[in-house]
Amino acid sequence: MPATIREMLEEQEEKTLHPRAARSAGSRGRAQPEEPDEERPAFQRDRDRLVHTKAFRRLAGKTQVFLAPKGDHYRTRLTHTLEVAQVARSVARALRLNEMLVEAMVMGHDLGHTPFGHAGERLLSEVVPGGFHHVVQSVRVVEALENDGRGLNLTAEVRDGILRHSKGRGNVLLSGGQKALTLEAEIVRIADIVAYVNHDLDDAMRAGLFSEQDVPAAIRQALGGERTQRFRTLVRDVIRGSDVEGGGHIQMSGEVHGALLALRDFLYARVYENPVVHDEFVKAQRILRDLWAWCLEDPARLALRFQVAPRDGETVERAVTDWLSGMTDRFAIATWEALFVPRPWDGA
Repeated sequence: MPATIREMLEEQEEKTLHPRAARSAGSRGRAQPEEPDEERPAFQRDRDRLVHTKAFRRLAGKTQVFLAPKGDHYRTRLTHTLEVAQVARSVARALRLNEMLVEAMVMGHDLGHTPFGHAGERLLSEVVPGGFHHVVQSVRVVEALENDGRGLNLTAEVRDGILRHSKGRGNVLLSGGQKALTLEAEIVRIADIVAYVNHDLDDAMRAGLFSEQDVPAAIRQALGGERTQRFRTLVRDVIRGSDVEGGGHIQMSGEVHGALLALRDFLYARVYENPVVHDEFVKAQRILRDLWAWCLEDPARLALRFQVAPRDGETVERAVTDWLSGMTDRFAIATWEALFVPRPWDGA
């Protein structure tokens, strides 16, 4: 008879999960050893820590694709995260892999994302010494910035899943030297693109950039002609194509994988690089460029006005990068206006 609820849940994992699934009790552990929780296995504990961070709450104010949308139904970085979690858990459950681990990875995968979506990320990658990538920043958020600078002390598996999720315009499937610690991390990598191509397509049609019929016929034939069909096709293909029993990896069939990449290319051409959308990105990048220059112009002024200063052994550039990348769209705009837009004089 298990002595604690945690041990009971760990016993359930051992009995029900696939032999290749990651077990909470078998985790590689944390950088700083901790006493186990009586109620929660290690990966559930990580998920809870991530959900309660300030960085997670700020995702509600960060752009997914459309900047500061007036419509109530456009995705934000937070709703994106929740949709990725739904896809990832559906795949994990079907393959008898660890649902709680994939959810923990997903909750942390975009915590380092900039305001203004990928437009903000591209700007910071230009100005930050050594470049910037939200994946690396997400790991920094959980390891060094959250919890008043002490970090969250997450398990090695969750940190690896956060680090491995991003693809840019590269291959969706992990290969070669990109091998992840767990199959669960491979699920998150695929779930991320499955979620965003579908919800970005939906948002673009809501914005009137094109209609469903404008999506190339070959893509619609392979994936389906509407959102529910596309999700069903993609999730089922991952479940059927993954060679968990044979010692392989999380995979997709050639036809569906090719259609997914084609849909992503279509979105780049018609949405992400659309001149109308791009013009707004340029404005957003100007805001961050101005803020970056202002911050570095006088570090003492920055520390006095915004209490932003380097941590021990780090540079001012590092502190400014952390501050700017953590901003919501609204806070970035408000800070820029406070610094660069003259206020009307209201004295008598």
